[in-house]
Amino acid sequence: MKVKNILIVRQHNQLGDMLCSVPLFEAIRKKYPDSHITLVASPVNYEILFSDINPYIDEVIIYNKSGGKAIYEFIRKLRRKKYDLGFVPSTVSISRTSHIINFLSGAKVRIGVKSIDGKKNKSEYLLSVKKDFQWDEKKLHQIERNLDIGRLVGCDLPINERIIKIHLSDDEKRFADEYIDKNFPDKSRLIFGFHTGAGKIPNRWDTGKFAELITSLYRKYNNYIFITSGTIDKEVTEKVSELLNKSKIEHIILSNTPVRKVGGVISKSNLFVTNDTGIMHVAGGVGANVVSLFGPTNGFEWAPVGENNKYIKSKTENINDISVEEVMNECELLINKILKNN
Repeated sequence: MKVKNILIVRQHNQLGDMLCSVPLFEAIRKKYPDSHITLVASPVNYEILFSDINPYIDEVIIYNKSGGKAIYEFIRKLRRKKYDLGFVPSTVSISRTSHIINFLSGAKVRIGVKSIDGKKNKSEYLLSVKKDFQWDEKKLHQIERNLDIGRLVGCDLPINERIIKIHLSDDEKRFADEYIDKNFPDKSRLIFGFHTGAGKIPNRWDTGKFAELITSLYRKYNNYIFITSGTIDKEVTEKVSELLNKSKIEHIILSNTPVRKVGGVISKSNLFVTNDTGIMHVAGGVGANVVSLFGPTNGFEWAPVGENNKYIKSKTENINDISVEEVMNECELLINKILKNN
């Protein structure tokens, strides 16, 4: 079958989940280099994948759950493409809406999961190519889980290419360069970044511990410090900032900035310490050296992939049972490795 148009429906899940799908998008593009690939995303997980600078996706269509006539027009727009393949990458949760969108698009071959780790996909009857997956027992990373779905129709990547890659625009690179030059002028000093918030409370390491870690690193390395903060992180970031001010630790808060530009700044850092949240995936995607912290979630499943990325998983699943000493030790090991290689 000649494959001219391909649909990928990932309007479900958050930013981090979408980013873990990027290697799947690349695998599909490599298998079908001349096809037109459309991604259905949501306002929540779209920003990082602007189609004009994404080398794998030709078109991004936003699905807004507004109902009525808007949904009718949305489906009509999809059907005009006459898709040959339709993918629903369900690796975290199973969205009935995504399967219905895929089915109503008219895609000739519809690919997805039959079940995930024993959880049945109640919409599997809308798929034509499907499989039961036991991912947890194999301790597979989310990247591998997404690629497993692509492998059902021969879409895969070599092992060394199975990473998240975020391609920054010239404007985003320029923003990062100007931000660094303005705020961190001494090029002999290291730059450390931190993300102290997270959308889910169980994923947030204690603000006091974060402040203690930042202080300890500063006193050892005399590094520049920036803290990234989204809208939902404001309260947590302010608490950490207050503690640092009490200790007279100079730092800058990077907030109210598009996530891709934040990624550009993170790419210029020597170290980035973060909770398990969307910005963690951004940091990994721009090639930063990342130490990530995990409570109830699994590092083997979600942590950025790469030799200069390390994660610490709480032994009790309570993230606050991770000690400052544990994180400090991991940071020192990574910093020493980076300095040695430079």
